[in-house]
Amino acid sequence: MSVKDRLAVVQQQINQAAIQSGRTPEDIKLIAVSKTKSVEQIREALAAKQIAFGENRIQEALGKIEALSSNQQVEWHFIGHLQKNKVKFCPENFQWIHTVESIELTGKLEARFALAKKKINVLIQVNLSREESKSGLQEWEGILRVAETISSGHWLKFRGLMTIPAPDLGEIKTRKIYEQMRKWRDKLQYELNAPEITELSMGMTADFNWAIQEGATMIRIGTAIFGARN
Repeated sequence: MSVKDRLAVVQQQINQAAIQSGRTPEDIKLIAVSKTKSVEQIREALAAKQIAFGENRIQEALGKIEALSSNQQVEWHFIGHLQKNKVKFCPENFQWIHTVESIELTGKLEARFALAKKKINVLIQVNLSREESKSGLQEWEGILRVAETISSGHWLKFRGLMTIPAPDLGEIKTRKIYEQMRKWRDKLQYELNAPEITELSMGMTADFNWAIQEGATMIRIGTAIFGARN
């Protein structure tokens, strides 16, 4: 199957899951995870009207962003662990960062975006599976502190939460994590009196159906669109 055909299948599955959950398909953004994929494959997806792409390594992403810079519609999401020494590359290249996880990283991003006089949408990464191999905050108090720090600045627009549950947890445990994410997102919206905190970036190829049922607004899918990793 071509990238275009796979995208059509995924979009149909997302629409179906949304309707079954009593939601509007338009409320769910598909992010095509293009890490390890070629510029040609991304161009195929663009030709099929996919515009949001997720990258998890800055150096790899920069070449693709440069190669596709003539297309003003492309929306780049950084979805990997953001090293502090790579923050300087973010202002000119990304519209979204999904993986803010500390007050220190928040400060570095705020300073760099202030320098560039650009704003960016950010999400706080949460690690409710408590996996050592993954970044992210685990407790409400820490999430609230980082959220307050982001919101007190000017250049970072705090939009919601992101998570990657451990694989193979099964439906009940995975959905519990997604449900908790939704509750915390709603609580942040209330506590910070910020109606713009609407986003939940959760759900990948294996579990996006459950994520949609629990309120995901952004689904990150790679394998089902581009095939197995290179």
